[in-house]
Amino acid sequence: MTPAELVSHWPLLAGVLLAGLAAGFAGGLFGIGGGVVTVPALYAAFRSIGVNDDASLKTAIGTSLAVIVVSSIRSMITHRRTGHVDGRILRAWGPWIAAGSLAGGLLARHVPAVALTAVFAAGALFIGWRRLSPRRRLSGKPPPDLTQKGVHIPIGIGTGFFSSLMGLGGGAIGVMVMMWSGRSMHQAIATASGFGIAVAVPGSLAFVASGLGHHDLPPLSFGFVNMPAFAVMAAMTALTAHAGAVLAHQMKGEMLSRIFGAYVLLSALALITDTLT
Repeated sequence: MTPAELVSHWPLLAGVLLAGLAAGFAGGLFGIGGGVVTVPALYAAFRSIGVNDDASLKTAIGTSLAVIVVSSIRSMITHRRTGHVDGRILRAWGPWIAAGSLAGGLLARHVPAVALTAVFAAGALFIGWRRLSPRRRLSGKPPPDLTQKGVHIPIGIGTGFFSSLMGLGGGAIGVMVMMWSGRSMHQAIATASGFGIAVAVPGSLAFVASGLGHHDLPPLSFGFVNMPAFAVMAAMTALTAHAGAVLAHQMKGEMLSRIFGAYVLLSALALITDTLT
């Protein structure tokens, strides 16, 4: 399909635009990068123009990671102004998240689409369930120090690896870990917004490398990153990420947690339904 033919698919273009706006807002609001919106939307979009399942899903994930670079930077700037970002955690976790993300992106070429779908769906369902379930308080024990090597190295690598394979910004896992350690919802969201940069930069580059020479990619793709979809979604997320971040600090933490839990569950169910049909 030529670029000119893509223009005739205006419903597809409209869907990508709306998904970009929603992803930017969700990224700012929840500190997640917006991948739970962009991956299902892009996957459906690429399939609708005749791209096979394997290339559609991997290009959706790679493109999502590239978009997350923009949305995470935009939301991170806003969150830093509130003073809720913990720089110690970002400095400790960042290199290990990046290493895990790079490994996940390079491995993506060899992972079947059905396995990637299972990883995304299982991870999203678990994250959504944890957000909707009552928060468990630490039983009188001091909260763990998230900058200790025994904590941030394995969890950081795992966060980067699975976030890269899922096309997420790392915030979904990062927020959950920070709340487990006793941090407030607002600080968890603000700090986890920075995880998206550590995940998305090496992850998107790895997806580009993994997809070079792959057959049946969507038009104008550079490896597993589709450039038109990236440009459109990045522009839309930049418009709405700031608004989402501002709203996050005006809402109660418990309400934020429950809204995000419902949102992630619906996204996971939508991807599963689309894959099985």
